[in-house]
Amino acid sequence: MTGRTRTRLDRVRAAAGIAKLALQQIEDDLTGEIGAQELAEILREFHHEDHRQDGVFGSLAQLLTVAAQAAGRIEPDRDGEMSCPLHEAAALITDNAGLQTYYATRALDPQGESA
Repeated sequence: MTGRTRTRLDRVRAAAGIAKLALQQIEDDLTGEIGAQELAEILREFHHEDHRQDGVFGSLAQLLTVAAQAAGRIEPDRDGEMSCPLHEAAALITDNAGLQTYYATRALDPQGESA
């Protein structure tokens, strides 16, 4: 492992740690008293139906897409062996996790989409 790779990995670990702390803070906020409309608004921050690239799910899907592109550059002759699962994971995040979260927000606050 080169020094440059180590530095990149260190930055990724630090950023992942920050993301985990931020999610823990959100989780802590959910342990108190909360109404359906407020919970729906919080969940909408994770998935935006009109702009799927926005929000946490869109950002995570974009990260996996970039990783798939990098995998394709690393071993281009492997016919997508490395990149296809990453592209599929990105699609699953937006299509499945994101869509299920959208359904949950609609159930919690059906009128909230116009907000």
